[in-house]
Amino acid sequence: MNKDESDIFITEFPKKGFEIIDQLQGRVQFAILDQIKFMKTLGINDAEIYKVILENVQKIIDNYNLKENKDNP
Repeated sequence: MNKDESDIFITEFPKKGFEIIDQLQGRVQFAILDQIKFMKTLGINDAEIYKVILENVQKIIDNYNLKENKDNP
């Protein structure tokens, strides 16, 4: 995929009038929605999309927890 094709899947979250936590949550939501849209265009079925996204989010949380636990023995 070239840059021109990827632009259709990148949604910007509006910053004006939103607190930082709202901006971060919005960016995560839009990133996941963009990922779902793109995976659907590749023909990936809903069950696999669900599985992949949940596994990725779980890895992010687990890696954060591992780092936190390592820093605070």
